[in-house]
Amino acid sequence: MDDTPGSVVGLLRWPNDRTALRVWLGGTVMLGAAAVLSMALAFAAKMPCRSGAWNSYTGQFQHFCYTDVYPLYWGEGLAAGKVPYTGHPVEYPVITGYVMQAATWLASKGDGKGFFDVTVLLLSLCGIVGIAATAYAAGPRWRWTAWLVALSPALILAAFINWDLIAMALGMVGLAFWARRRVEIAGLCLGLAVAAKFYPLVIFLPLLLLCIRTGQLRAFARALTAAAIAWLAVNVPIMILAFSGWSWFYRFSKDRGADWGSVWYFFEHKNVPLLGDSQLPLLNLMSAAFLLLACVGIAWLALAAPRRPRLAQLCYLVLAAFLIMNKVWSPQYVVWLVPLAVLARPRWGMYLVWQAAELGYYFGIWSYLLFVYQGQGGVFAGYQGISTGPYFALLLFRLLAVLALSVFIIRDVLMPDGDVVRAAGDDDPGGGIFDNSPDRFRLSQRASAAYPGVSQITDAPAA
Repeated sequence: MDDTPGSVVGLLRWPNDRTALRVWLGGTVMLGAAAVLSMALAFAAKMPCRSGAWNSYTGQFQHFCYTDVYPLYWGEGLAAGKVPYTGHPVEYPVITGYVMQAATWLASKGDGKGFFDVTVLLLSLCGIVGIAATAYAAGPRWRWTAWLVALSPALILAAFINWDLIAMALGMVGLAFWARRRVEIAGLCLGLAVAAKFYPLVIFLPLLLLCIRTGQLRAFARALTAAAIAWLAVNVPIMILAFSGWSWFYRFSKDRGADWGSVWYFFEHKNVPLLGDSQLPLLNLMSAAFLLLACVGIAWLALAAPRRPRLAQLCYLVLAAFLIMNKVWSPQYVVWLVPLAVLARPRWGMYLVWQAAELGYYFGIWSYLLFVYQGQGGVFAGYQGISTGPYFALLLFRLLAVLALSVFIIRDVLMPDGDVVRAAGDDDPGGGIFDNSPDRFRLSQRASAAYPGVSQITDAPAA
């Protein structure tokens, strides 16, 4: 019988040292249990709304259980039998629309609670797959870190706000296949992830940069081609059948102003000169320009660092920049960031600070919406929420926590001997073709000179 840590028999044997504990936690059975527990807790967090609180505008916020799934069943015309894109424009990419329609077919017509339950079941499967994929993307010695994803309180609370777990699962499966050096399959999964939510597109920048540094651009071309084929395969039919409904997501994103959670919303509310200008063309320009500047900085870091950064480190940095510069930063976006944060820096300290900040914002946004409703003349009993000052304090706390975690990751890149993964003797266990690959291109030797103790893998001079 199999008595290895994490197996069914091995579960009966408590590990007697830290290394054995990590292997035990990283076993398939233990990770599966953690993932199922995570989704069960996420469902429990929505029970007050499922019991009726979502039928009260203030009740869903007072119970901190808000979800888009239930109201959009009615708002997107699904209850009336309208098909996404062809019968009603939908503000999400097509795979999300497909899942919405599938849940509609599986639930009884006009049954909003049934639609929610079916959606939660489908999203739970995605969440379990995403957590498992994070473990495989981490590498054999680091699979236990997926527990940090499964038991992330911020992810648990945000899991069923929207359909973000679909893209998270597809994106992490893509990274897991990349870690296994299955480049084309990784590209297919990432292309499907972009067709579910747009954010996984940012992962291609780290892949490109590290392929440049290691001289493996053909691999990047194969992954990008596979991604394009997958994206086109699921998008083109809808583009042909209902281009207006299909393109609504892109038009909606372009025409959307500064919204909840974003630093632009803070600037606008505080009337900060220039940065708080609410004119949409200027806002779009500033958001895109600052994101571009951040990406240029990340590109320099990737190509000039004394040792090639790990793939997860760059993925986190690019996604963090995207969120910080975006016009809206919804509470469910933490679902995107948690797996990458864990892979980029599997350490407790700053991770817990960031989780606390995300929790603060999660409770803060629903409390603030109660205050906004009061300002619009709403009268209700019970918890009255928080005013503008505390809300913006929580908004900035989350922003600073993401920035602080980014700074720690940048420090690990510049001084890789302090990176817990590399200190353990690994190079890039989730990097796939990048793992233990020599440098073929590097921008400058100056960074190496600044850190003479840094170990490097290189067989080519810097450019």
